[in-house]
Amino acid sequence: MADSRRVIVVEDESDFRESMMEYLLLSGLDVTGVESALEFYQNISKQNYGLAVVDIGLPDQNGLVLAEYIRNNTDMRIIILTAQSSLESKVEGYKAGADIYLVKPVDFSELSASIYSILGRLDKNLPITSDPKKIEPSHNVEQSSWTLVRSEWTLSNPNGDEIKLTSKEFDFIELLASSPHTVVVRQDLLKALDYDNNEYGNRSLDALVHRLRLKKKSVNCRIPIKTNHGTGYSFSASINIV
Repeated sequence: MADSRRVIVVEDESDFRESMMEYLLLSGLDVTGVESALEFYQNISKQNYGLAVVDIGLPDQNGLVLAEYIRNNTDMRIIILTAQSSLESKVEGYKAGADIYLVKPVDFSELSASIYSILGRLDKNLPITSDPKKIEPSHNVEQSSWTLVRSEWTLSNPNGDEIKLTSKEFDFIELLASSPHTVVVRQDLLKALDYDNNEYGNRSLDALVHRLRLKKKSVNCRIPIKTNHGTGYSFSASINIV
């Protein structure tokens, strides 16, 4: 039987997937992210999910085919989230089994509300909506104090594990650490990091954040960089600068 609060996101664009997962986790959902249809099939063979968020343009299989498989072989509900906005694409999406068809760019609060609306009908104990701003912080490692060391260009997690930073990464973390839990807008980050305020500069900023998130593998702990979709970034835990 599917776990109504467990969601799997099938999206091949890594930065967008990570940002989406982060928001949904803060909304109180149990979220798994995969980048391909193959990874999706591997995951559902081991774990039950209540809902799948599916991109159409996957690298190994059309998302509509995947949606048809979900509809015909599982009890999961389906949200298609794609850049394809034509009426024909929407009709095909609903025919494939989508409960809701959302077009990128999407505000993550709308996505979260859509998920809770669908799942809330299945589980009376699940709230209809959930706002991540109202979620109480959990008492885990990521909510304890981190340390940014200027002399070493390192970031240490609460367990004392060190993450080596490049100069750009250090400057970025320092900007966020100066006002923890507060969003630093993209324009200010671009200017401070000497990136142009254009598509190339924005991609460079997003790539920097993606590299930082990958460094969680070295310390087995996610750096608590929170994406405020369409606005900027914040450091979502306590941090000291020394």
